[in-house]
Amino acid sequence: MLRFTDGHSGQIPSCLNAAPVVALDDHGWSPEAHIQSLSAERQRVARMIIELAPTYQISPRFALAIAVAESRLDAGAVSPKNAMGVMQLIPDTAARFNVRDPFDPRENIKGGLAYLRWLLAYFRGDIALAAAGYNAGEGAVDRYRGVPPYPETRAYVARILNFVARREHPFDSRIARPSAMMPAGQSASEGASDT
Repeated sequence: MLRFTDGHSGQIPSCLNAAPVVALDDHGWSPEAHIQSLSAERQRVARMIIELAPTYQISPRFALAIAVAESRLDAGAVSPKNAMGVMQLIPDTAARFNVRDPFDPRENIKGGLAYLRWLLAYFRGDIALAAAGYNAGEGAVDRYRGVPPYPETRAYVARILNFVARREHPFDSRIARPSAMMPAGQSASEGASDT
């Protein structure tokens, strides 16, 4: 190929650059303690989440916390608001993250993880805001300039923070522009690109 292209300049197109390495330290947490008490089908779903989460630069512990809070790992779950599957994607979010079959657990999990990755970039690694955005929508978090005062969302965020046991998560600042409510001056180096 090099004979026909006249050599390699050493420059790699930006689309081929690898995603930054994200340090996803779950502080010695072992998922097996949580997985063992589940039914065989829910164990399969939990292991799928743990396998896929690092691909999306998401801590497996955080991803599992969201999935358990959303559907209790039930691939067939449907909420009164028409949120579907393991990660409880509403039709607009499913379409936004290219999920064609929200009841296919793998596809649903990928869509939910893509949304979580976007939320973490948008809220600059703030787990409470990302979880609130996942539950109530990022627009509600922006409107209230923090976790919305909805009792359901506040309980949801508390449950996620309790399970994850930390407030900050690495993020890739290239995924989304920060929310307008985020403090000015927070640099991309505080995100995942350096950690």
